Formats: sequence, structure tokens, C-alpha cells
Amino acid sequence: MSSETIKLTAKFKLKGTPEGLDALFSTYREIVNFLITYAFKNNITSFYRLKKETYKGLRKDYPKLPSHYLFTACQMATAIFKSYRKRRKRGKAKGRPVFKRKAIMLDDHLFRLNLEAGVMKLSSPSGRTQLEFYSAKYHKRFKDWKVGQAWLVRTPKGVFLNVVFSKEVEVKGPKTFVGVDLNENNVTLSLPNGEFVQIITHEREIRTGYYVKRRKIQKKIKAGRKRKGLLEKYGQRERNRLNDLYHKLANKIVELAERHGGIALEDLTEIRDSIKYSAGINGRLHRWSFRKLQSIIEYKAKLKGIKAVFVNPAYTSSLCPICGGKLSPNGHRVLKCSSCGFEADRDVVGSWNIRLRGLKMWGVPVPPESHPMKTGGWKVSRNDIHKLYASYG
Repeated sequence: MSSETIKLTAKFKLKGTPEGLDALFSTYREIVNFLITYAFKNNITSFYRLKKETYKGLRKDYPKLPSHYLFTACQMATAIFKSYRKRRKRGKAKGRPVFKRKAIMLDDHLFRLNLEAGVMKLSSPSGRTQLEFYSAKYHKRFKDWKVGQAWLVRTPKGVFLNVVFSKEVEVKGPKTFVGVDLNENNVTLSLPNGEFVQIITHEREIRTGYYVKRRKIQKKIKAGRKRKGLLEKYGQRERNRLNDLYHKLANKIVELAERHGGIALEDLTEIRDSIKYSAGINGRLHRWSFRKLQSIIEYKAKLKGIKAVFVNPAYTSSLCPICGGKLSPNGHRVLKCSSCGFEADRDVVGSWNIRLRGLKMWGVPVPPESHPMKTGGWKVSRNDIHKLYASYG
């Protein structure tokens, strides 16, 4: 067994806005923008150098402000300037970087969180300020977790505290893997016993439906509060619907992996850089939040002590899992190997190759494969997906 760290962020909504908090937001934004400007003029990307050259001057200008606000402001300014430089190199950024949000980065010296009492104590220029927040059911799960960095964020809906919690878990070394091939409209799993599970998610239709709805709103309603409110409303509905789908999919995948071994996923980090299709397809693929689903699968697997690995995605859907030969289209999504005659759906091929690469990556002996393998799996519609998960507890 090996020890791994899980990090999750929880959101806490504060009850009201305490006196002096608005001034703290303004002061913090003023400091961050000063640091960004200094970093921009002197081309500084090092947190330590930025802190060293500006700390004494900031302490004189803000003598009552707790010093750790200056540390976190330096961290935030450095991160913003680095991001700006990357975007400028790609031709996606102009002018100078500016910090506009009402947000404050907090380290563990600036706040204390009491989940049972539903309060947090915040360091401020006038001393420790006690803030109450609304408790949610899922907050209880973080009772024994370690508290890390946090962000105090002001939005039109109120002030929120976003806290990063971490926990050390023991993860078993798997003897085999479940290969997971993520697609826009389905998730295909390759199980070690030769079976394949395909869950039809209809995610593409969900995203396209909300995209079309937003376009209609933009065309029919002039810019203003009404249009902005409607766009935010349907954007939130889309996120809620997809989040619900992702968590249910992740629960099912982790449940299967608990019975069969670890989880092998594709490393799709740079996929957007290689997307070069028509404008419509490019936009659709850029809206697909595959990494979010992968991260949910990963942390849920770790909580169960299951290993999740990421493999090279190159040619997973175009190489034969039997002999390694090049596959050719043989009608719609079916691929056929000209060398050994193997034939299967491209999603089946992809999940199979992902599982084999997971085995090789982890150093597990790869079993000799022979076809035909059992490819019958579940095909579940969006209407039936809730029944499927309910039947598995």
C-alpha cells in the first residue's frame, strides 16, 4: 500500500457581511494590483523575490494589516502575472494584467474554522472577527480533514469562504485495471474479465441544448440585467445537471473498479491544443469538461483505496489490442485490423488499449489477449441511468 493525498474544496456561505469586511476586500485588491504592476514592470515571476523587494514598503503603508495578507497577496500576484505571460506568448493577452475580483487568499494563520459551531475567526486590522456561516450536510465529512488555504469571495449572492481540505489515504497496489474511455456521449469500460460496459450519457445533447438556448437569449434580448440574469440562470442549471451526472458516473466506475482492480484513464491534459476541426466541432469539444469528470473519478477512487493512473492517449482508438496493428474503418464506428482480422467498436478498442497501457505502466504482467472477447455490455439511456445506479445501491 502507498499513501496519497486527497484535496477537496468546500464552500461556506457567510451569514451577512460583518463591518469592515468591504474595506478589507478593497485594501487587499489594492495591494494585489500594486504587486502585479511591480512584477510586470520588473518582469518578476518569483514569489520570494517579489516579497523581498516589496514587503518592507507595504508594511509601512499598511501597518495595521496582519502580515500574512501581504504573503498571500504576493502569491496571488505572482500566479496572475505568470498566467498573463503564458497567455501573452500565445497572443491571447493584451495590455497589462489587472486583478478585478473581490477575493482574498487566506493561509492557515489568517483564519480558524469550527465546523461544529458553524463559525470562523478571521484576522483583520481590528483583531479577530468571528463570522458565522450556513452549515450544509456535506460539511460534516470534512470533520477530520486537514484545513489548508482558503479564499474569501464576494459575489452578488453573498460572501463565501472556499476552503481546501486535505486527507492522507492508503491506496492499494492493483493487480489489474478497469480501462475507462471517456467520450462526449458515452463512457466505455473494459473489465479484466473480458466484458465491456458502455453507459450512454447524452452529455453532448445536454451541452448543445443549453448552448442553443443561450444563443437565442443573446439574439432576442438586448444586453442588460435581464439577459445577464437569464444567461447565469441557464448556465447554473447546466452545471448542476452535469455535476449530478458526473458524480453518478464516477460512483458506478469506482464501484466496478472496487470489484475488479484499479482505474486506468487517458491523460487528456493537452487535448485542446490538438483540436483542429471546424469551428462548430472545436467549440463543442472545448465545452466538454472531461477533466472535471476525471478528477471526480480520481478522488472518489482514492477515498475507496483504489489506484487511478493516467496513460498516454495516443492511438488508443486506432491500434489493434491483439497484435498492435493499424485499424481501419469498417462501417460507422466499427474498426477492423488488416493483420489479424480483429473487429470491434472504436470505443471498445479505446477502453481495451487504455486498460492494457495501465497494466504496462504499473508493471503488472499483461495477460495474453485473444479474440473474440465478450463485448456485450449495458447500453443505458439518460432516462434509465438513475435506475441503473439505484439498483447498485
